[in-house]
Amino acid sequence: MIIDDQHYDVIIIGTGAGGGTLASKLAPTGKKILVLERGDLSPHEHEHWNVMDMVTKNDMPVTKEQWYDNAGEPFRPQINYWVGGNTKFYGAALMRMRERDFKKVEHLDGISPEWPLKYQDFEPYYTQAEKLYNVHGQGGNDPTEPYRSEEYPYKPVNHEPRMQEICEGISQQGLHPFHLPLGLKQNNRNNYFESPNIEGDTTVLNRSDVKANAEEVGILPALKSPNVTLKTKAKVVCLHTNSSGKEVKGVEAEISGQSYLFFGHIIVLACGAVNSAVLLLKSASEKHPLGLANRSDQVGRNFMKHLNTVMVQFSSAPNKSVFQKTICVNDFYWGDENFSFPMGHIQNTGNILQDMLPTEAMPILSLLVKLMPGFGLRQLANHSIGWWLQTEDLPDPNNRVQVIGNRLHLDYTPNNTEAHDRLIHRWMDVLKTIDRHSDNSLFPWGVYPRSETPIQVVAYQSGTCRFGEDPTTSVLDLNCRTHDVDNLYVVDGSFFPSSSGVTPALTIIANALRVGDHLMERLN
Repeated sequence: MIIDDQHYDVIIIGTGAGGGTLASKLAPTGKKILVLERGDLSPHEHEHWNVMDMVTKNDMPVTKEQWYDNAGEPFRPQINYWVGGNTKFYGAALMRMRERDFKKVEHLDGISPEWPLKYQDFEPYYTQAEKLYNVHGQGGNDPTEPYRSEEYPYKPVNHEPRMQEICEGISQQGLHPFHLPLGLKQNNRNNYFESPNIEGDTTVLNRSDVKANAEEVGILPALKSPNVTLKTKAKVVCLHTNSSGKEVKGVEAEISGQSYLFFGHIIVLACGAVNSAVLLLKSASEKHPLGLANRSDQVGRNFMKHLNTVMVQFSSAPNKSVFQKTICVNDFYWGDENFSFPMGHIQNTGNILQDMLPTEAMPILSLLVKLMPGFGLRQLANHSIGWWLQTEDLPDPNNRVQVIGNRLHLDYTPNNTEAHDRLIHRWMDVLKTIDRHSDNSLFPWGVYPRSETPIQVVAYQSGTCRFGEDPTTSVLDLNCRTHDVDNLYVVDGSFFPSSSGVTPALTIIANALRVGDHLMERLN
């Protein structure tokens, strides 16, 4: 083993929404900071940013490792190991949790538990996070919108003509579509969203020079400070404590086939909810027989990842929108007149490509292609609008991450499924009404192929190291420090007690900024 002769004030493991943001926050302190990332810097050439390449080519970022489901069957997770983590390939939709999300909420299938901190504790950090990640949005139209101390830092991305037509059709039904908040690099926005040069460029939001991600707004600015060091291709495999088990003294990592040991005063995990839990479980010792910081036996439990469905709407005229991901609808977030429980959140997907319409996953597409000679998947894709429907899944201690032998097991059974089914059918009714009153519908009788995301999709992972005041029922305290180990923190989505109905990225970013303030006080 190679022992690094440096001693760091802070070691951050992971560079995604949590780790990358925290590095940016702490860099100006002048403290000696080491950032370890198991992946590498991603390629920035334009041809490397095709959406489907990211999940189909062997040399693209989705990991080749195998995980195992609760039946013991192997699967390949759709997770990325690059500097910037999953923010390199996320949709950049950055939404605040609703004020009520932080309280106890009754769902049809159970209870979404109360958070130990409330919306007002996060609000200042949401504001900071939106500025840091250049969020473009517009307040005042979302019926569930929480209190804001400041307006969005940038104006929303305008709806293109076809998307504006859809918005008007939604509004005519008494609903309240609004501009989806998006994290985009302001200095490039006009180049890509108001220039004819991007005609046909359906991968625009996947361009690293457009999207605000943890590499661009977190890690790269932090590295301008001489006190910050980044080591890539550094897979952390174990955390070693002192003899009392109360502090982490060494971080063991594999770099280019060699074992390295790094020493630090404060250790921060930001590996994602799954891998942070795995690292704690793999760091079991005599003082921590169930896994590091796992006296409560809660590490790895209560895994959540939302119930997600992609739905496709077709039109007779081609959809010429260059960037269609601008619409959001929250009218069913807390239910409706026929269902008093929360249903969830709806937004556009990015532009649908031919390879995103797998006929084996959507049998109705296969039938349509057979019935319409010469009108294949490419034509269907060119005539499509994609919708993303998302429902909160509830924390369940049996939905958990485990390490059995050398295998990572992700035991997950979806819950709250009726609420999600109701959201699907309620949205289909909305689309049918739009299509009945439109000359643009390709299938006016209502054909809306859909596909649910399988266990492989863990983009919204959260909950495996929940925070709380009781060390018997939580892993972290209110500052996201582990109850059992004094100098060990977790700043990814692991800390969530519940998942809410919106994407977790902005809350992870805001929390990293909040924990950053605590660490700055501690370091000083």
